[in-house]
Amino acid sequence: MAETPARKPDWLKVKAPAAGAFRATGAVLEELRLHTVCDEARCPNKGECFSARTAAFLILGDVCTRRCRFCAVEHVQPGPTEVEARAHPRLCALDPDEPARLAEAAVRLGLMHVVVTSVTRDDLADGGAGRFAAAIRDLRAALPAATVEVLIPDFGGDRAALDCVLAERPAVLGHNLETVPRLYSRVRPQATYERSLELLGRAAAVTPRPLVKTGLMVGLGETPGEVRAVLADCARARVGVVTIGQYLQPDSGCLPVARYVEPEEFAGLENDGAQLGLQVVAGPLVRSSYHAAEVFSADLR
Repeated sequence: MAETPARKPDWLKVKAPAAGAFRATGAVLEELRLHTVCDEARCPNKGECFSARTAAFLILGDVCTRRCRFCAVEHVQPGPTEVEARAHPRLCALDPDEPARLAEAAVRLGLMHVVVTSVTRDDLADGGAGRFAAAIRDLRAALPAATVEVLIPDFGGDRAALDCVLAERPAVLGHNLETVPRLYSRVRPQATYERSLELLGRAAAVTPRPLVKTGLMVGLGETPGEVRAVLADCARARVGVVTIGQYLQPDSGCLPVARYVEPEEFAGLENDGAQLGLQVVAGPLVRSSYHAAEVFSADLR
């Protein structure tokens, strides 16, 4: 893999946030003791999103049981047995009030499209699926007119866990492929491409079907042909939306950037997706939940 380019290009620069709204969003989250992927994953769009009084909520704690090499979220390796895994001092017990506090935050922020994601919790029997279901129910009770988008882990391939989430009928069911199959052992060593693709296909096969969504990063050493092959797999799995953004190294312990992808290449990927019947949203700063409400609304048109 090539060395990290010395300087970020101009198109990756972000604007300073609007201080008042930015602080107000942070204050709501802090008061209600909620985590966001914006903070924990060091998302470059945090300033823009917080200034617009929105955020992607992170449930199940802020410590992950997997060590994906693109992610800055803290991680631990639970013990090999279920008893050891549950007893790990860094893995928090589930907070029964978390879904209600999340719903209250959504009300206070005036959200009409709520994005909920999580760390991966391989220590939990259901991978946290029940907590996603509870969050959807509480959000629907507090905001009946709002739509809910969940971005879920792979639940270790547990079909019952996926069915538990789908039974609550989220408007959007997302699960990120993240990268091309060849790079999985390097980028997502505790996941498999086939398992993630199967999850997406199963979500797309239920009735009524949610909008099924996945996300990819580029700039990790993949080739354009490999990305197009993933898009073709997504089309065959009946995925509705694919987001594609530039990988940015969030901290020194993560993989370096192999290259910065030109904006013209992102436009080309959108065209490639359109030819396959996919809605591809691609750009240097695009992330899974970036402008999620607009992406969902566009799919309805």
